Amino acid sequence: MKFLIIGAGGIGCYYGARLLQAGHGVTLVARGEHLEALQQRGLDVEHEALAFSGTVDALSMDALMQRDTCNEYDLIIVALKSGATATWLEQSRDWLKAGTTPVLSLQNGVDNEPMIAQQLGAARTLGGLAVRIGGHIIAPGRIEARGPAQVVMGCWPDTDEDDNRLDTLAALFNAAGIPTRVSANIRYELWKKLVINNGVNPLSALTGLDTRTLTADPVLGQAVYRMMQETAVAARADGVELTCADVDEMFELISQFDAIKTSMLVDREKGRPLELDDISGVVIRRCEALGEAAPWTAMVERLLRLDIRPLQWLPQPG
Repeated sequence: MKFLIIGAGGIGCYYGARLLQAGHGVTLVARGEHLEALQQRGLDVEHEALAFSGTVDALSMDALMQRDTCNEYDLIIVALKSGATATWLEQSRDWLKAGTTPVLSLQNGVDNEPMIAQQLGAARTLGGLAVRIGGHIIAPGRIEARGPAQVVMGCWPDTDEDDNRLDTLAALFNAAGIPTRVSANIRYELWKKLVINNGVNPLSALTGLDTRTLTADPVLGQAVYRMMQETAVAARADGVELTCADVDEMFELISQFDAIKTSMLVDREKGRPLELDDISGVVIRRCEALGEAAPWTAMVERLLRLDIRPLQWLPQPG
């Protein structure tokens, strides 16, 4: 099959490398120095179960739309930061509407699939999430990834019927070394991931600590859990019921996962925009709509907006 990956950062490049190694066609859409490195030197991916180094087909979005049609691809995988989804949809509106290729979102947050479905229709929208993976660009053209890197996918917004497309894709992904399962309720799965993201991403970015250090700390671990609880409350606004058992499961999962820097922490260190609106902002707004409070999430989000940073103690003179 032929795949187009929009947003070839840590996550997108890891999955792209897996698909390339399995013999599929992959085109990566990137920008800046990372794009230049991909075009000139190729892609290097470092992972505990994958060592990939090779030339890749990499383009900017504008160059892609000039070279190829949408229907030349069997699947479009979107791995952009959530804040970039609307801009990408606007930029590629005519190109996308001229084709029928389905679009699979593997992004943080719960609002990407609705935006894609609004423009392309539910039939072309596949909800999805990357689970238990940490992936970052450590240098232009070089990716470091950690974790089992699982994928969960499903029809949007949900379905009780079998979908042959999803079964085919899941079998293909699994054969390529990407553990994948199909969910009949992808909205529920997206909110479960947001439970983890809102629990650790903002606090990690605020404190500079990795996930294992956060969850193991008796005070910060409690804050993580409270922010997860607030996310579960917010999910009710979308008709999703997350139980105490769901929150406990997500807390245990991230507590046992490898100690990783969250994507939000990496973005803050590099001076890039944070996905606050699509992680904490979603929780705050949904809770407000329900008449519920989200004090832990609101406080951490506010501190990040004020750019409060941990004290850096300097050595004393003499």
